[in-house]
Amino acid sequence: MRFHTRKWVKPEDLNPNGTLFGGRLLAWIDEEAALYSVIQLENSKVVTKYMSEINFMSSAKDGDIIEIGIEVKKFGRSSLTLNCEVRNKMTRETIITVDNIIMVNLDKDGKPSPHHKTKVEFVKDRLK
Repeated sequence: MRFHTRKWVKPEDLNPNGTLFGGRLLAWIDEEAALYSVIQLENSKVVTKYMSEINFMSSAKDGDIIEIGIEVKKFGRSSLTLNCEVRNKMTRETIITVDNIIMVNLDKDGKPSPHHKTKVEFVKDRLK
């Protein structure tokens, strides 16, 4: 799994217990999945269709740095299935895992559209 994004946990990201608010973390995961999908599918019109069960395993506190990792599980006709792991760089513990995030490729009218992708591509390889 590649960890593409790091976030610094700040006071505004905390819940009343003084730990990272789960809703904030899920928003970061959703954004990361969308950005990853836009780059992979080469289309800025991508939406989240589904997020599977999530498993909070540990937390983060003010000042911690977390990393968000995304991996492609499957290319569908108009979708991309990802999985995600978020880990705390300070404690090295996994904070959360999400087994399935389904992102859907849309056409100009907002309808699901085939993306014709079958494997992970890296931007550096597209520039050759």
